[in-house]
Amino acid sequence: MSSIELTASQKTILTALVNLHSESEDTVKGEEIADEVDRNPGTIRNQMQSLKALQLVEGVPGPKGGYKPTATAFNALDIQTLDEAAKVPLVHNDEPVENANVDQISLSSVHHPERCRAEVHIQGSLSDFHSGDAVRVGPTPLSNLVIEGELDSTDTTENILILKIQAMQASADDSDH
Repeated sequence: MSSIELTASQKTILTALVNLHSESEDTVKGEEIADEVDRNPGTIRNQMQSLKALQLVEGVPGPKGGYKPTATAFNALDIQTLDEAAKVPLVHNDEPVENANVDQISLSSVHHPERCRAEVHIQGSLSDFHSGDAVRVGPTPLSNLVIEGELDSTDTTENILILKIQAMQASADDSDH
């Protein structure tokens, strides 16, 4: 767990920077972050000063400049770098999502199927996801869990999709027992 305490605004901006940087593998302009989090570019610049002071962001000067997250940023957001991580497919409105990976799935109210929710923690942008969208997650490694549902809401601070589960299926492969 990280020892750096971030405000909700700092966390949202840093998460957006990490997501945009992972898509482009390049510096990210403040305007891009502002568009992603629906904030004023001046607000982003102000927050970047404090994130730089915390050594979470590196500023790159010049016309091709912008911001890059530091290794400390990934630790502060409790994000594992996914060099060797298994890829868990994410499908949004019948289209595979290429620039995202599922980190974790939490289920709530499993004993009440009509109220069952899945919290899907992802690395990647949430900006294209909207309430009511169809989302499918999986199959996951080992259990081959597939969850299908309707997007109830998003938590951009924690980078979570909250799904109303419509179908859930696991078909564990017994061949390796």
